[in-house]
Amino acid sequence: MNKIVNIALQVLPTSKTIHPYKLVDETIEVIANSGLRYKVTPFETVMEGSYDKIMEVIKQAQDACYKAGAESMMTYIKIQRSTEDVSIGDKMEKYA
Repeated sequence: MNKIVNIALQVLPTSKTIHPYKLVDETIEVIANSGLRYKVTPFETVMEGSYDKIMEVIKQAQDACYKAGAESMMTYIKIQRSTEDVSIGDKMEKYA
C-alpha cells in the first residue's frame, strides 16, 4: 500500500551538558529540510508523506540528535495509515 500517511514523532533526548530543546531543534531541522509537510506542536512533530520516506527521516533525525550531543533518547512514534491518503489538514482544518 503506497498511500500518504501521518506519523507523529516525539524525541526526548538527554545530555548532561546540553539542554534538550537544543537537541530537539536538531531533529526539527532535519524534518524541515526533508521536503515533507509537517507541523510542530508542543509535544511532537507530525509529518505527512510516504511511510518509507518518513521512517528514513526519523532515522536521520535521531542520528542528528546524537551527533549534536545527545547521550540517550526515548523516541515515541504514532502512525495513522488508511486505505486512502491521510492528511494533516483533514484533522486540523476546523482549528485553523
